[in-house]
Amino acid sequence: MKLLVVGGGGHEHAIIKSLKKNPEVTKIYALPGNGGIAQDAECVAIGATDIKGIVEFAAKNAIDFAVVA
Repeated sequence: MKLLVVGGGGHEHAIIKSLKKNPEVTKIYALPGNGGIAQDAECVAIGATDIKGIVEFAAKNAIDFAVVA
């Protein structure tokens, strides 16, 4: 399962760490993420308020579930 977490703060980092524990998760993307998050997810330089960019990224990468924090 491919996941997308929108945001780049400590809250999002904690969410990602918890999501990584699920064996069904194959990939986690963070938009935009941060240096700490990059250890646990792939950060993508799309701003959290760029709705069009987020939707296009999710469609292109076949995201199964998104968390908007």
